[in-house]
Amino acid sequence: MNNQWFSKIAVWLVVALVLFTVFKQFDRASTGATQIGYSEFLEEVRAKRIKSVTLQEGGGGTEILATTTDDKRIRSTATYLDRGLVGDLINNNVKFDVKPREEQSLIVGLLMSWGPMLLLIGVWIYFMRQMQGGGKGGAFSFGKSKARMLDESNNNVTFADVAGCDEAKEEVKELVDFLRDPQKFQKLGGRIPRGVLMVGPPGTGKTLLAKSIAGEAKVPFFTISGSDFVEMFVGVGAARVRDMFDQAKKNAPCIIFVDEIDAVGRHRGAGLGGGNDEREQTLNQMLVEMDGFETNMGVIVIAATNRPDILDPALLRPGRFDRQVYVTLPDVRGREQILNVHIRKVPVGQDVRADILARGTPGFSGADLANLVNEAALFAARRNGRVVEMQDFEKAKDKIMMGPERKSMVMPEEERKNTAYHEAGHALVARLLPKTDPVHKVTIIPRGRALGVTMQLPEGDRYSMDKGRMLNTISVLFGGRIAEEVFMDQMTTGASNDFERATAIARDMVTRYGMTDELGPMVYADNEGEVFLGRSITKTTNMSEETMQKVDHEIRRIIDEQYALARKLIEDNQDKMHAMAKALLEWETIDAEQIEDIMSGRDPRPPKDWSPSSRPNGGGKPPMNTDGAPAAA
Repeated sequence: MNNQWFSKIAVWLVVALVLFTVFKQFDRASTGATQIGYSEFLEEVRAKRIKSVTLQEGGGGTEILATTTDDKRIRSTATYLDRGLVGDLINNNVKFDVKPREEQSLIVGLLMSWGPMLLLIGVWIYFMRQMQGGGKGGAFSFGKSKARMLDESNNNVTFADVAGCDEAKEEVKELVDFLRDPQKFQKLGGRIPRGVLMVGPPGTGKTLLAKSIAGEAKVPFFTISGSDFVEMFVGVGAARVRDMFDQAKKNAPCIIFVDEIDAVGRHRGAGLGGGNDEREQTLNQMLVEMDGFETNMGVIVIAATNRPDILDPALLRPGRFDRQVYVTLPDVRGREQILNVHIRKVPVGQDVRADILARGTPGFSGADLANLVNEAALFAARRNGRVVEMQDFEKAKDKIMMGPERKSMVMPEEERKNTAYHEAGHALVARLLPKTDPVHKVTIIPRGRALGVTMQLPEGDRYSMDKGRMLNTISVLFGGRIAEEVFMDQMTTGASNDFERATAIARDMVTRYGMTDELGPMVYADNEGEVFLGRSITKTTNMSEETMQKVDHEIRRIIDEQYALARKLIEDNQDKMHAMAKALLEWETIDAEQIEDIMSGRDPRPPKDWSPSSRPNGGGKPPMNTDGAPAAA
């Protein structure tokens, strides 16, 4: 019988039991007879006002139901000790009948006594099932696996749907070959890795890659999240692991995919349960099942995580997760492939070029690129376009990288002007220094939490930073505040984020990367990563007071030098600063072409999507706009 139907029937049985008990209790009252005392009943008999009587022995005495001469119904209870009752009835010519005692059946007695307890147990089971999300095995399904199985019919994801991670695909193609033809490897004594750990930042396609392995090999695919093992009851997670592997063995060859395995795979001994907590028992059971006292040939476990540093070493040893596949952020070629996959799903214009978009989106993951295509489609829908054009992709890229525009925010004109000079300071310093990324766009329209943004796009993917580039970055960050001081004669809070970033870069140069002659190639930084309970709970500082002073002195020296450099550049190019601030106040957003015109001493050309009708009323006070002070370079 279906578990759902069983639950419904059980609920209705409990309801019927309760109703039966209630009706039984009120059965006597439902006869409509008036209850009187026994002495009063005897007086009525002797006064010859009783016409007929029905006697029935009950548990507490003799139940008397009588009808008076005027057809009223009365009831009373006599004791077992009154043996003369029948004689009184006969002497007073009262017709009477005697009913046998009703014996309560054993079942009804048990139900009456155990009914409330059974009801409580039923309610408890119901709530426990609600808390643990149901299950497949009925009321006591706590230990049943929650893994969802995808078979060949409902898993149509293949390697063609996965782009931007060619190396990772090559790594896992061997798994596909094994699953298609296990004998090819087994007859030579080869053993395919029992577990594959996919490591990489969020959104890089780890889950999709695992699903494509099953789709290519055409084998069942069990998917489960690491958090699905963890339950409020100790031992339930371990039972679920056992059940999942049992199911997998029945469907071998197959793939088990555990997403976010760090939910159960963290270092043991880090919890507060002394090794007996639920998560550790779940992990122990997973280790045993993967190791296998019996050979689990044909069952391949694929796990995904973006925190491999906190996984228990026992998980990563050979024989368990003995193959690690790094799914990194895609490079420019990978981004182009991913964009082509997503662009196929939307109608695009002739001017859309995935290679240009790929170059302009460094550091984007696969999920970010999917979001980019979606945002572009939304922009096209807002303007009632038939196809998604390149301008929609540009707007979507700006929104994702710089934050959404806040055009409804009214700003005073002085603050607009301050913002314009601030952002112009960032852009000018970035344009003049050699090792900086090209300035892509400058805007004084508030975006996200920033009141203005200077956006720099690297020319290509960069995997490391050299000392010169880091120093130039610090100078660019200081350009905003310096411009405020020089041209507006004030300091605002808009540069706080710039200072935080500049100080952090300078501190890392001194303490982590050994980029100073004074302190040399030595690491002085503490472990400032995410504190993991049980490992990094105690932090020690291995620096003396003297060394700390030297570190602070070096950080201050680097910041002062770059501050002076940025100030000199801005003071030497005041005409260009005025021209850039004027263009920003007029057009609110300028791109690389206008910046190039200003730096060459020419009048800047209008932006591509600008029309004279949108120009602020000339000579008069410009309209109140949604702009303000900036954030970052």
